[in-house]
Amino acid sequence: MEPASTPSAALSHARGSAATPLIEQTLGDFFAGMAQRQPTREALVSRHQGLRYTYAELHQAARQLASALLGLGLAKGDRIGIWSHNNAEWVLMQLATAQVGLILVNINPAYRTAEVEYALNKVGCKALVAMPQFKTSDYLGMLRELAPELAASQPGALQAARLPTLRTVVWIDAAGSGVAGQGDEQPGMLRFSTLMARGDAQDARIDAIAAQLHNTDPINIQFTSGTTGFPKGATLTHRNILNNGFFIGECMRLTPEDRLCIPVPLYHCFGMVLGNLACLTHGSTIVYPNDGFDALTVLETVQAERCTGLHGVPTMFIAELDHPRFAEFDLRTLRTGIMAGSPCPIEVMKRVVGDMHLSEITIAYGMTETSPVSCQSDAETPLAKRVSTVGRVQPHLEVKIIDPETGAVVPRGERGELCTQGYSVMHGYWGDEAKTREAIDEGGWMHTGDLATMDDEGYVNIVGRIKDMVIRGGENVYPREIEEFLYRHPMVQDVQVVGVPDQRFGEELCAWIIAKPGTRPSEDDIRAFCKGQIAHYKVPRYIRFVTSFPMTVTGKIQKFKIRDVMKDELGLAEDKTA
Repeated sequence: MEPASTPSAALSHARGSAATPLIEQTLGDFFAGMAQRQPTREALVSRHQGLRYTYAELHQAARQLASALLGLGLAKGDRIGIWSHNNAEWVLMQLATAQVGLILVNINPAYRTAEVEYALNKVGCKALVAMPQFKTSDYLGMLRELAPELAASQPGALQAARLPTLRTVVWIDAAGSGVAGQGDEQPGMLRFSTLMARGDAQDARIDAIAAQLHNTDPINIQFTSGTTGFPKGATLTHRNILNNGFFIGECMRLTPEDRLCIPVPLYHCFGMVLGNLACLTHGSTIVYPNDGFDALTVLETVQAERCTGLHGVPTMFIAELDHPRFAEFDLRTLRTGIMAGSPCPIEVMKRVVGDMHLSEITIAYGMTETSPVSCQSDAETPLAKRVSTVGRVQPHLEVKIIDPETGAVVPRGERGELCTQGYSVMHGYWGDEAKTREAIDEGGWMHTGDLATMDDEGYVNIVGRIKDMVIRGGENVYPREIEEFLYRHPMVQDVQVVGVPDQRFGEELCAWIIAKPGTRPSEDDIRAFCKGQIAHYKVPRYIRFVTSFPMTVTGKIQKFKIRDVMKDELGLAEDKTA
């Protein structure tokens, strides 16, 4: 990556190189061109499903699925949800929807009934593709709970009181889906294999619709937890994510010879953009080791598939390095990859470079609303900078660090709020103009809410968060969302949620609860209330019942004091290396 230019060396403002032009095609057109250029090269390996596709085969399968989706009555601009862990069906949905202008809605597999109900209704999903189950998660069971009308409805003709826009539910019945008996039918639902069989890769409607698409059309909605208590649907375009995937791959020096192991989830930008699209824009091979993360299958896959790249959040790399069988595997093919999601301790980075042979591993920083990467280190970044910073601004983007109070750009080395501008800034929050205007100012700058510094060379370091977001194992958790949910408990009068340090996950959640007069809720009561309603990572690990919260004289709750009390009580220490 070329060094960023600096409008003023004295100020924390940098502009990325414009030497390589932006891609101005739609994702469908770009992928068709790649498949034409290298039809026989391997595009996708889904190890747990035993599936392999060349670029030509993946392109044909995506077109066949696009035809089948049109056959459901879906039209350009309609929303279709994907509620699944990593599999071939996920990437087929990503490509097929882009081909015909449908908007893919990523739904977190950790979501439970209340969350999936909100997500589907917020954006008006007409169809949903779901894996049947995963470990203790019964996705089809949750859907039947939300829409009991499925039992008596024909597939494609659902009329559910709680999910008014949803018409079609498709369940993934392919190998590796977690379903033992392939003969089982799901009342009111359609098998993915049946849906695929209805499609025709030569369907004339596909090219007719593709010719009408623009690269600035929305293509994807990803939910980010909201400080108001409800997730916001960050809406991204072809131009947003296709270019971000390309420049991420450039930072990694990807070529058609590379094979990238992707154990991070596809519902998140990390898997979908830094993984799938970084590969597809460079003719590289996507390799899924499993549907969910498992350190042993990652190590086995890297060796068996001779992977040259590996992605992960720090906790994943730690689990791989510390696996008792780590020394058995030959990882010498590894060269590159991305560590992101939360700060990386320097000792972990040294082990990843030394013991896993990831000499060119990079650090990436961003947020869903910016497609997601704004800053990234590259192969040339010195190790000290790779660990202590998130790299420099990406091509065709600008970053600046401002005083949150005045909006003025701060001098180099001073702390302020990081803002990003350029092609990567989202289309907006779906159906929420007010929240969009709060996030993106009149000049087109996305305000990240992160506190950062920039050094004299343009390297950015994230030093904190303006608001109290918690990052648990790479998942962004907003305390207000959990507070809003816990307020629904009949015995909860007031609640405050904070993050406290945790060696394994970086941070864990702690809830301080004031019970309603005359009630005596227990920790078990609170956890039982959360179970099946909110994602497991949002359930507070520590629960304390108190009679008051620390406050300022003006009545503002001092969350940092709650955090400090818990750190003392639990004997927790901050990770000084992060």
